[in-house]
Amino acid sequence: MDTLAARFKLFVLPFLSISLLFLPFLQATDFDYCDNKGNYVVKVDGVDISPNPVISGKPATFTISASTGQAITGGKAVIDVYFFGFHIHQETHDLCEETSCPITVGNFVLSHNQVLPGFTPPGSYKLKMTLSGAGIKQLTCISFDFKISFGASESSVSDS
Repeated sequence: MDTLAARFKLFVLPFLSISLLFLPFLQATDFDYCDNKGNYVVKVDGVDISPNPVISGKPATFTISASTGQAITGGKAVIDVYFFGFHIHQETHDLCEETSCPITVGNFVLSHNQVLPGFTPPGSYKLKMTLSGAGIKQLTCISFDFKISFGASESSVSDS
């Protein structure tokens, strides 16, 4: 029995430990660059949405991990939203409100918080985000799909 326990410790425990390292990547949202041939200053490493799916009427956070080989002093983030292929919304934010500026060479994180109106229809959406900087027309451009679901109504929660 001791050899079976030793084998378990030698093979299974390290495998489980390594698997746990990849767990955060399994929850990341897939994204595409707007132009695969684009030589963007900002390279996106990952997109995380919390909660996923987004719940209408509740706060959601879109977090984008990225890196740059060039310092960025400021700019803007333009967010376009599509529902069933139709452009339904656009908003523009100061880049320095979404991350700390100046952005130094290396890794950084953009974080955008949004509360969608409670009447937002559930379904599949596409978000396109374009970052531009001072003197640089396009730092990067990505798109990704996300889902919106209805939240639990207040009346469905009963007091105990």
